[in-house]
Amino acid sequence: MNKIFDKRIYFIFLTAITVSGFLIICTLGQTVRHERIESKLEVAAQDEPKPLYVIREHNGKIAVFCWGSSRPFRYLDFNISLLPDFDREQLREGIELYNEEELETYIQDVEG
Repeated sequence: MNKIFDKRIYFIFLTAITVSGFLIICTLGQTVRHERIESKLEVAAQDEPKPLYVIREHNGKIAVFCWGSSRPFRYLDFNISLLPDFDREQLREGIELYNEEELETYIQDVEG
């Protein structure tokens, strides 16, 4: 009876170690996978181009700002109240433009 009891303890201990090892390996694998995904996202975020201009409402007018500047370099001659609600909301949040062509197209659309 002592040998059977010893074998049970041995197999229970062996099973516990096997299950624990499996859980540890799975956890480490998920951690490594998570870190790889985070590093890929960081690289992708760094590769994102920065906008050159931001258009937003400033003192009741449509103003064009250089990226990162707090002072507008140009105001557009257009009454904001004539815009639809969606466009006014976009102006409150700021519209990002990535090149001169986009800026000129926006200005033509608004002033034209």
